[in-house]
Amino acid sequence: MTRPRRLLQMQGVVLDLVYEVEAIPASGEEAVVTGFARAPGGGFNAMAAARRSGLPATCGCRVGTGPFADVVAEGLAAEGIDTALPRLPDRDQGVCVVLVEPSGERSFVHHDGAESRIADADLAALDLAAFGWTILSGYMLHYPAGRDALARWLWREAAIPCLLFDPSPLAAALPAEALRAALGRAAWVSANVAEAAALTGLADPAEAAARLADGRPTDGGAVVRAGAAGCVVAAGGRVTPVPGFAVDPVDTTGAGDAHLGAFVAALADGAEPVAAARYANVAAALSTTRRGPATAPDRQTIERAMRETTDGANAG
Repeated sequence: MTRPRRLLQMQGVVLDLVYEVEAIPASGEEAVVTGFARAPGGGFNAMAAARRSGLPATCGCRVGTGPFADVVAEGLAAEGIDTALPRLPDRDQGVCVVLVEPSGERSFVHHDGAESRIADADLAALDLAAFGWTILSGYMLHYPAGRDALARWLWREAAIPCLLFDPSPLAAALPAEALRAALGRAAWVSANVAEAAALTGLADPAEAAARLADGRPTDGGAVVRAGAAGCVVAAGGRVTPVPGFAVDPVDTTGAGDAHLGAFVAALADGAEPVAAARYANVAAALSTTRRGPATAPDRQTIERAMRETTDGANAG
């Protein structure tokens, strides 16, 4: 069966306030800020990555009302991303403060808003037949205002299109019932090394990927992302390390989201999982060479980088 070429994003969009600092301050100390930017973040990042790789995307979570929500709405419109639900009238959008060090590493402080509010009626209103792929983040299973409705949806709704579950850095703290619902329903799990270890108890990325892939559908599997080292793909009974793409990073904010969005876009185009992961590795690496949360490159840039790498290897 051919799936519709559209992604449903079930991670809410927040407003990122990004501060470049010389160092993360210790308790009671102050950081010197060398740069500042604001932009949509959270679920926006993977949608933007997918969209730039040719996969249309729809935000399935709420956008609120207020100055933060207005910035988010403008960002979605500028990226060509539509929303499935009407704006929430009585709550502004959540905010994530991002502190970026000179190395490109980042730290986060988050306050939720309208994006965390989702009810049974909202989920019932989604036209699932219009989508071929769904992303669900563990962040949505953390929010008390929406996690129970989402868990019920995961258990009961048979029409959810191919689900990719990203457990998020909150993996170890997610309510057990909601986590079981997500893992039980997911065709794919995409987690970083720490998240995969939290879910499986296995520190080795290959072993964790194999464990996470166990019980997935025949066209599913697991990806364990290892930053600059690349990722490991477990699918079809095989575990395959996929090397990273070498760059000089300046900001790693949103790199995991770029990987997720590019990966699902490549799958939607018919790529085999390992090829999709190789494409996603390049997308994620290139995203770290620009400052900001939603810096995934477009398909042409990714494919050019892949060709240049192949040409260089052949010349050597």
